Amino acid sequence: MGSNKNKKRRRTAERPTTHPRNKYSDNPPDFAELASLYPSFKPFVFFGRDGRPRIDWTDFNATRELTRVLLLHDHRLNWWIPDGQLCPTVPNRSNYIHWIEDLLLSEIIAKTTKNGDKVRGFDIGTGANCIYPLLGASLLGWSFVGSDMTDVALEWAEKNVRDNPHISELIEIRKVEGGENTLPAKGSNNEALVSTKSEIDLTEDMAREGNACLNTGYYGPPILLGVVRDGEEFDFCMCNPPFFETMKEAGLNPKTSCGGTAAEMICPGGEKAFVTRIIEDSVTLRHTFRWYTSMLGRKSNLKLLTSKLWEVGATVVKTTEFVQGQTSRWGLAWSFLPPVKKILSSHVTEKSNLSFMLEGLERKLGAIHVLQSVEAYFRDAGALCRLNTSSFTVDITAKDDKSDANLKGESQNCDGVASCNDVREASGSSCLNCLSNDLSFRVSVFQQTPGTLLVKGSLQQKDGQVSGLLSPIFQILKTKQLCSVCFHNECNESNHQEA
Repeated sequence: MGSNKNKKRRRTAERPTTHPRNKYSDNPPDFAELASLYPSFKPFVFFGRDGRPRIDWTDFNATRELTRVLLLHDHRLNWWIPDGQLCPTVPNRSNYIHWIEDLLLSEIIAKTTKNGDKVRGFDIGTGANCIYPLLGASLLGWSFVGSDMTDVALEWAEKNVRDNPHISELIEIRKVEGGENTLPAKGSNNEALVSTKSEIDLTEDMAREGNACLNTGYYGPPILLGVVRDGEEFDFCMCNPPFFETMKEAGLNPKTSCGGTAAEMICPGGEKAFVTRIIEDSVTLRHTFRWYTSMLGRKSNLKLLTSKLWEVGATVVKTTEFVQGQTSRWGLAWSFLPPVKKILSSHVTEKSNLSFMLEGLERKLGAIHVLQSVEAYFRDAGALCRLNTSSFTVDITAKDDKSDANLKGESQNCDGVASCNDVREASGSSCLNCLSNDLSFRVSVFQQTPGTLLVKGSLQQKDGQVSGLLSPIFQILKTKQLCSVCFHNECNESNHQEA
């Protein structure tokens, strides 16, 4: 019983938190202060038994006024939406913006657009609130195209842009055309009005666009295809999709009231069908976007959609969790551009334990390929190597007295990642003779996600005289290992073909 409690505590402690760059990460909104500054917000604030200021989250007027004053107070944005439209929470939406910023800064995918340092995004279904373009433009100076199909959403999105002239030139609101060709959901009252011919025509159109590969069952207006114009390029798209299949399902949470029309909240097949259509569109558009992304309301859909992305040939897939208070949402991102092979990060815990991350490897390259390359690398250096494929480790022990000068010389010239040619020239040469007598260490490789591997090194003895040797050796491994993996893999493939 006690162990179960410990597990629960551990899971709670490890739960993701608000994005560290989110304005509200360390400073959550102070309702009492906002009420004193904005008289229109004051009627919605009351004090609980613990003396803390609160609002009624089931009151749409209260949540809308909170969003209005937060955007004004913290972001200098003038904003409003009419009754019934979807009211976003500012901290949660900021998490999504900052995650996309992380993706762009990571340079996992090379920048391909011709906009220089300018970032251009596409907000699918921007809604009357237009929250993502407003936040992205005000926080980071990004430009946006925000799409929607209803007159109310388009009218109020454009008004929210006009009311903020300091960023209005960065945001374009685009109407989604072709909604009249939408097929109604099966079982709806309008289903009988659709002729067999129109249903066949639409299906053929979808097939010609390359969209029939996943069989989503989505019968809605265009999402990306038919909305993105020929020749356009974007760094990313983002989407807060309709999470639900019915309005009844949308109203199941009695603790909150965020509003939302049927067009914003529901879709035949729910978010799974909607995001699958985005995946279908991305298969055709491919390099038009550097990153395709979407938010998800159900974690159960994350694994299914990730599998679909690998099936259709995505080169990189990333996921995350957005947490704000008691609410969790999930993020899904993918690309069809070739990943940049690079070392993502390096971390030193102590002299006897080191690690670094390999990011952007081809999917066919796994932990075993890295281990085999490490084994070959140090075997050529004259070390004894013992590979354990079940635990994904290789133990390395120096067997001869090697010159430390070679090691120092090697470590001084390893600032940049070596090319495959460098590895070819180095193989079997004196620069590999970099092991000192009595040095014994283990290299472990762990797969984080497809294409991402964590490489760890740890000394097998506690001798202080040799502990300082691991760092320069691991630096050599870090700077050359990535291309070494590529080189050895190419050799293996070539030998296999010759045989």
